[in-house]
Formats: sequence, C-alpha cells, structure tokens
Amino acid sequence: MSRLPSEHYLKLKERHSELLDAVESLGKIARNSGPLEAKTVHLIQLAAAAAIRSEGSTHSHAIRALEAGATREELHHAIIVLTSTIGFPTVAAALSWVDDVLEKM
Repeated sequence: MSRLPSEHYLKLKERHSELLDAVESLGKIARNSGPLEAKTVHLIQLAAAAAIRSEGSTHSHAIRALEAGATREELHHAIIVLTSTIGFPTVAAALSWVDDVLEKM
C-alpha cells in the first residue's frame, strides 16, 4: 500500500521544514534504538495513536504496521487489547480508523 503524506502534513513540512525534519529524525532514531522489530514498533505506535485519539496517526501507523508485515488481525488485536485501559468508545473509534485503511487495500 502506497503511503502518501496528508495534505496537512505537507503544509506543516513546507511552513516548518526544520522542525519536521527534526521530528522525523527523532522518530527514526527512536525506532532504531532498541531490539524491537519494525512490525512491533508500529503496532505499539498504532496503539498509542489510538489511545490519544489521533485519527491521522492511527491511519499512518496502521499503514506502516501493514508495510512492516502486520496482519489485519494483529492491527485489530493491538487496538482491542486497549479496551480496559482506554475504554470501549475510544477502541471502537480506533477500529473504525484502522478499517478505513484496510478497506483501501
């Protein structure tokens, strides 16, 4: 699945290129700073995106997790296990955002 940056992200990158370069660099360094495989890292980031109710980040990390080899079931499970932590309404919303990505595959 081809991942294109959102229009909003591209505008931010144009307006604040140095800041976004630093954020991207920080993300890359953090992902590569330990023993976790890319798929696991993106599933963790997917769960975090869901927990903070970030639709855009949930979309992005669902795509990245899929690109790293995660299955549909793994994406759903990464969200479902959050139910007792973040509550069912937030989980239901996040599952719909993951499904947005899966429906475009």
